[in-house]
Amino acid sequence: MGISRRLDEARQAFSRGDVSASARAHDTSRITHASREEHGGAGSQYIGEMVYGGLDGIITTFAVVSGVAGAQLGVNVVLILGLANLFADGFSMATGAYLSAKSEREYYERERAREAWEVEHFPRGERAELFELYRAQGYSEEEAHQLVAIKTRDRERWVNSMMVEELGMLKEDKNPLLNGLATFVAFIVAGSVPLLVYLLAMAVTLPASALFPASILLSAMALFGLGTAKVLVTQMSALRSGLEMLLVGGLAAGVAYVVGALLKGIGGPA
Repeated sequence: MGISRRLDEARQAFSRGDVSASARAHDTSRITHASREEHGGAGSQYIGEMVYGGLDGIITTFAVVSGVAGAQLGVNVVLILGLANLFADGFSMATGAYLSAKSEREYYERERAREAWEVEHFPRGERAELFELYRAQGYSEEEAHQLVAIKTRDRERWVNSMMVEELGMLKEDKNPLLNGLATFVAFIVAGSVPLLVYLLAMAVTLPASALFPASILLSAMALFGLGTAKVLVTQMSALRSGLEMLLVGGLAAGVAYVVGALLKGIGGPA
């Protein structure tokens, strides 16, 4: 059992108030085994980006489809606006995710380089800072001195301690490029769901009146599914999470539909 799985069990036990399950998750032998076991595949750390990118994709695209449907415009308009929005917003979100992750990593490295320089040139002052930080956390003088002595035996461990205790910063291992790519792919894949029936209508004759209801059904299913998938990140109730995303997506689509209906005269005939 990996650390992530053990933590998931502990969270679920806590949410249920299950003391025996919590005790199993905190069994010392399982904790030791989990700490030594490789866990989390290469893509597991990007689950959050994929889930939230997918949710943003489907909500924004469905809102566009709803707005066009409210304005009673044609299938070609739905596809033009929907696909343009899908790829433009997807690229924008991916770029934002990449730049955000890159900036966070660069900031961390810059602050860590400063802390390493200070540890090298002002070790006495850095020890005093670390001592005061531990005292502020409630440790006694003796305990704080012991902790400082332990942490400062190794230079790398010392610098890492300063990053966490003084700056509250943990190193982020995510690759900024993969961060952006995961967001983009999830946005495009999930965001294409509201457009699927319209794309099908370009190849197969379908009743025009059935297109938007079919898009609503597909989007609702995808929204609920992605909402439940969000528990991989939040560890909350799957049913509640799915219903919340269904409500949010429905409200966004409803607003877009009303706006489109109010402005339908501007767009011309379908």
